[in-house]
This record gives sequence, structure tokens and C-alpha cells, in this order.
Amino acid sequence: MNPQKNSEDITYHFPPLSLLKERRYNRIDEQEVKENAMRIQQTLLNFGIRVQVSDINNGVRFTRYEIMPEMGVRIKEIVKRESEIRIATKATDIHIEAPIPGKPAIGIDIANKEVPIVTIKEIIESREFKESPSSMTFAVGRNIIGEVVVDDISKMPHLLIAGATGSGKTVCLSSIIMSMLYKAGPDSVKMIMIDTKGVSLSIYNGIPHLLIPVVTDASKSLAALEWVRLEVEDRYRKFAEFGVRDLAGYNKSDRVPCKTPQILVFIDDLSDLMAIYKSEAEQLITRIAQSSRGAGVHFVIATQRPSTDVITGLIKANIPSRMACSVFSAIDSRVILDERGAELLLGNGDMLFKPQGCMKPIRIQGAYISDEETENVVHYLKNQTISTRTFCDIENRDKCDDDYDPYFVETGRFIIDKGKASIGMIQRMFKIGFNRAARIMDQLCAAGVVAEEEGTKPRTILMSMEEFEKLVKEMI
Repeated sequence: MNPQKNSEDITYHFPPLSLLKERRYNRIDEQEVKENAMRIQQTLLNFGIRVQVSDINNGVRFTRYEIMPEMGVRIKEIVKRESEIRIATKATDIHIEAPIPGKPAIGIDIANKEVPIVTIKEIIESREFKESPSSMTFAVGRNIIGEVVVDDISKMPHLLIAGATGSGKTVCLSSIIMSMLYKAGPDSVKMIMIDTKGVSLSIYNGIPHLLIPVVTDASKSLAALEWVRLEVEDRYRKFAEFGVRDLAGYNKSDRVPCKTPQILVFIDDLSDLMAIYKSEAEQLITRIAQSSRGAGVHFVIATQRPSTDVITGLIKANIPSRMACSVFSAIDSRVILDERGAELLLGNGDMLFKPQGCMKPIRIQGAYISDEETENVVHYLKNQTISTRTFCDIENRDKCDDDYDPYFVETGRFIIDKGKASIGMIQRMFKIGFNRAARIMDQLCAAGVVAEEEGTKPRTILMSMEEFEKLVKEMI
């Protein structure tokens, strides 16, 4: 929270759009579209259902046929004929929205034979993206009728993304990150990236928006989250001193020497972190998410395994905005969206987007960015010498000197008495943060009190109480 200026001050240069690929437009077969409209009308007429196609919208993955039923026609009779319409139009996929929200019409969405790529460039170039005042605006994609969809993470205020391998989950993360690089400088938005597999986010190492290098070690992931928790608390203390409620009010104050950036925390994959440190990770994420909106700290959390042991009730309750790419089962869909539907998605960026306050998920073809484009932009940013306000080192935020921690002796006695040792035990017993508990554990290990770490198992105790008391006397 207490940034410092470097002596050198060079302005952030936004990456040029020329680093991104142009959109490739697909050819719409107008004749086939007209014939499908006639087929829909005739198929329903065969069952005594009279309708008129009132409008046709060509989207990215689907073409929507808006139909107006005659008076007296029951909507459920049209919905029941989905299979017959699929056969008549030879559709690979079909979806009926009855009725279309805000319209006295029913939407019949027929899958297009050719699906073009929705590029990140076309969304960033769009009026919707350019005119959005928020520095946390990101590209989502295009909806069922081809309209550009963007959103603001700061209003969400946290986003949960789930999808199986190949569904477009990782590309979605990249689109959000790339949107920030084109929308906000590092003095406005800072990022922390936790990539437990070390594959999807490591490419961003070196960009000026990162507070620290991409975190790939699980234990350091918790240290990073603990730093975020302390940062949120520190910000609220500052707000109280300045008599303001949130980050926006703080940054508007004339008494503030320099503005404090928003922080965006990315986690991919949550399931890996929960497999090792479920209790600690859940506790930290929940505690941060509950209070961090006003402090300008926001989560984007992704997982390829949306099960209840990963996306727990506490995490779901505090991360209200959801994005579901294709998943394996209706159960997975219910976990992420609280309803079915994601199991029927077609993959490759086909998604259901349910931001906070939205009663029904919106079907989106997500914005795509290739690895080559990402590398080009990251390379461009790495070549800039940018002076940004630097924060204290995350891993050393609450670090004391090289002496033993004041809780060292008490902790040693506690774990020997219990016959086992874990960082979580130390945290709960002494009500301290993960960083400090981990440091005490390292000191106990170096002193020969406990064994080295063995995966997720509690550490073995190597000393008796008598041996430990002898060690304490030698330390004194």
C-alpha cells in the first residue's frame, strides 16, 4: 500500500493492435438461411402450429430465427418440436429460447456449418470496449446474434471460470489478461498470477503489470494469497485514515501522494491448489473475496474440475459471476452455474456467461487469442523500460530478521505434544498468517525438530520433549 517511485520515469506504451490478427469473416449462405426459415414454418405447420419468421440474425456459431406464433398457440407446443426442426434443417445443434427476454417472440438457434473465429482484436477495436470507462473492462466475445459482449471485472467483483480440457478455458483467461494490457497501464492495474501447473500463465512473466513473477509452487501460492489478504486489510486502514470508503474515494483524495492500483489475482488451476491445501486455500480465498471489492482487489479463478470439493459452497457464495465452457456432465454444469446447460456446449470457446445479477446465462462465442499473438504482445512489453510504483516483496512482507521467531519455542512444544506438525496447525493454534507459520516450520526443520516435507502429509516429529528443551537451553 506504500508505493515508491523509481528515479527513472518512462510512460507505459500500450501494445499496438498490429500485433493481433485480423478477423476472418465467414460466408453466409443466404439461400440456405431462407430455406431454413421456410423449413421451420412448414415443420411446425405439419403439427398444426402456425408461426411466422419475423427476423433472422446471423451470429458467429448460430443463426437465430425469431418466430411469432399466432394467437392461441401454446409456447410449449413449439418447444416440444425441437427434434423435428433439427431433422428438417439438418442442424448439428439447435437451441430454442422461449420466449426471448424482452420480446414477444421465440428464438430458434440453428448451428452454422462454418464457425469463424471471434478474434480478440475485433473485440478490442469495438466501440463497446473503447468507450467503456473502466480499466478493468475485458473482452468476452459475441453473443448468439453476433453482438459484441464486454464486461467489467470490478463490478462482478470476482469471476469463476470452469471448463474441460479443450473447452476454451485457458484462452478465456488469456483474453481477460490481454484486455487489461490493452486497457490499463501498470499504474492502474497490477496482477498476481498463480499457475499451479506452470503452463498456462508462465508466458506472462516479465510484463510490467505483474507484482511478482508467476507463482507455480503451491506453498508460495498460499504465501501470495496471504499477502493479498494483508494488503486488503492495509488498504482499509488507509481508507479509514483518509476518511474514505473505498479505493475510488482514496484515489480521488487530494491528500494522496500517488494513486494506488487495483489488483487482479488469477488462479489456474484451483483444483491443484485445493488438492494440496484445501482448508488453507478455501479460507484465504473466502476471506479475501468477502471484503476485497472496496479495496480494489478482484479474483479470476479457473478450474477444469468443477466438483463440489473444488468449488466449495463458501467459494461459490463469494464469487458470484460465472463463466462455463463445455463440461463433462450436467452435475458439473450445476456446480458452476446452478443449472444444466454447460454439458451441451460445443467446445472451442462456446460458453455460458452468467455475471452477477444475471438471472439466466448468456450464450457466448468467446474471444480467441493465439499463443503467437500472446508472445508478440508480451515481447513488446518486456522491451519497454517502465517505471512503476513498486510494492514491498510479497514473500518478505511480514519477514522478521534472521533470529528465531518468537513463537518458535512455543510451537516446538505444541507440535511435539501433538505428535505431528503442519503449517495449518500452527496457523490455527497461534492465529498467524501462512507466511509466518511456514517460516516457523522451516526453522523447526532446520533445527532438526521436524522432518522434511513429504507431499501433503503432516511432518514427522524427530525430537522428544527432553531433546527439544535441551535445544532451547543451547539457543539461549
